[in-house]
Amino acid sequence: MEEITKKHEKLFIPFITAGDPTAEATIEIALALEEAGASILELGIPYSDPLADGPTIQAASKRALASGMTLEKAMYLVPIMRKKGLTIPVVIFTYYNPVLQYGVEHFVKKAKELEIDGLLVPDLPIEESEELSLLCAANGLSLISLVAPTSKQRIEKIAEQAQGFLYCVSSLGVTGAREEIDPRVYDFLQTVKAVSEIPIAVGFGISNAKQVSLMNQYSDGVVVGSALVSEIEKLEQSLKSEKFRKDALISLKTFVTSLISS
Repeated sequence: MEEITKKHEKLFIPFITAGDPTAEATIEIALALEEAGASILELGIPYSDPLADGPTIQAASKRALASGMTLEKAMYLVPIMRKKGLTIPVVIFTYYNPVLQYGVEHFVKKAKELEIDGLLVPDLPIEESEELSLLCAANGLSLISLVAPTSKQRIEKIAEQAQGFLYCVSSLGVTGAREEIDPRVYDFLQTVKAVSEIPIAVGFGISNAKQVSLMNQYSDGVVVGSALVSEIEKLEQSLKSEKFRKDALISLKTFVTSLISS
């Protein structure tokens, strides 16, 4: 993970939901995103009660769950991606309950075995993350931390323990594309940047090229989720079809290129 964050001048971290619209399409989408310039892939695990996710990603989770996707099936997609040529780090984005049900130690060891590079658990506060953090460290995985606009003391505490990259939440609330960026985010990012020894990436609401360019002035990169998942939804039928999938992937790559080429 550290090699990638040092290599890229600006990080572009796309989020997709495993199994949306199919497992096969997810693999091809991941490869297309790397070709389009992705630095790290966030692979979201569909979950029935995604507290941090807005309606776009909630809908993607429902589609993926309906197609039979699970935590373990999603993890097993990664070595297939690797076999097909994926080289960028993959971070699993999952809520804590599925990990707990799977078995925390078993989950971390399986993630390492399946060539996963990092984990992001949005509903696990730093005060309760020691067990998972130690297991990740022992297995060479990065436990990605989320930091939201809060007190400087708490920001410093999170930054001290952060690994890989520090995910800065651009606004309070759930994920989702937004027309405008909250102007308070700039001071927040400057505060985080001053105390973080690893790259910081901004997510939650980054949805167009103008916002990507703007956030790149204050951070080391961006996370784009809902806007990309929305494009995948528009292309759902084509992505499900072997006949039309290639054209749909070209459309996705064009969308990503338009975000990061400015």
